[in-house]
Amino acid sequence: MSNKNNDRIRANPKFRELAQKRSRTAWGLTALVLGVYYGYMLLVGMAPEWLAQPLSEGGTLSLGVPVGAFIIFFAWACTGLYVRRANSEFDRLNAEIVEEAGK
Repeated sequence: MSNKNNDRIRANPKFRELAQKRSRTAWGLTALVLGVYYGYMLLVGMAPEWLAQPLSEGGTLSLGVPVGAFIIFFAWACTGLYVRRANSEFDRLNAEIVEEAGK
């Protein structure tokens, strides 16, 4: 791609829209995941006895295990949300930008 095309792409308002949407989505999901992870670390540091409670009376599995599993699944879900948005909205905008730059 030539410099002329690059300049046309950068000047396109859809390019700025795409960059802003991707950035907002990425930073928002990053903040959510980090908030959950650091919240868990605070819980481990401040209330370990709560996480050590058994799930059932006489059971060996503690409450910390499903909470930890939730954190892993939450991170996967956030990744899935980003991928879904990237494959639909972001790819559509990207295709429109490239098409308009080629004219």
